[in-house]
Amino acid sequence: MEHNTAAARDESRQPTAHDLEVLSRQLGRPVRDVVEIPARCVCGNPLVAATAPRLSNGTPFPTTFYLTHPVITSAVSRLEAAGVMNSMNEQLAGDAALAAAYRSAHEDYLAARRAIGQRSGIGPVPEIDGVSAGGMPTRVKCLHVLAGHSLAVGSGINPLGDRALEMISEWWTADKCYCDGAWDTTGEAPSRDLSRHGPQGLPGIVGRPAPVRKPAATAEAAE
Repeated sequence: MEHNTAAARDESRQPTAHDLEVLSRQLGRPVRDVVEIPARCVCGNPLVAATAPRLSNGTPFPTTFYLTHPVITSAVSRLEAAGVMNSMNEQLAGDAALAAAYRSAHEDYLAARRAIGQRSGIGPVPEIDGVSAGGMPTRVKCLHVLAGHSLAVGSGINPLGDRALEMISEWWTADKCYCDGAWDTTGEAPSRDLSRHGPQGLPGIVGRPAPVRKPAATAEAAE
């Protein structure tokens, strides 16, 4: 049973032609060097793409997990615009346990990238040894990377990625499909870069205005 479950999981990671088309539509540009789909919507559409650690043109590429679903990217952008990254950096500086867990997440990211490189036949990429993404292991520079990591590997690994997903729960949750109307499904898939995502895109996607989150310090001052 365990073997069959593992085989099914590995098969679901393999990107199909349909997956690549969906990713191109989600991002608004042609996707390249996607080797796995580590997280999917309940309907089966990609949520996160895993990019090869060395691109087909030879470029080392440390950002393995790329958040693609427009509803999630827009919601996470709202957090960034509201100053959540600054708050998280302050928490990292003052919480030794959180800092240790975040460093462990960095190590997990590196291990996951090595495993993806092995599975995809690319092998080691020494130019990016020790380099993860999103500001790990000491800072928060990109919540999209951290949220993508959490979705790809599951909860309990990246504490700040997990927290970001919790903070967007009013706009996106893993148990529901938000794909309908989230990207253009008409015409041909994008053949040039039309990629756009940001907090301004969220209301039209979910059909209601999204409340603006204030940074924690601002909210406390208001109280």
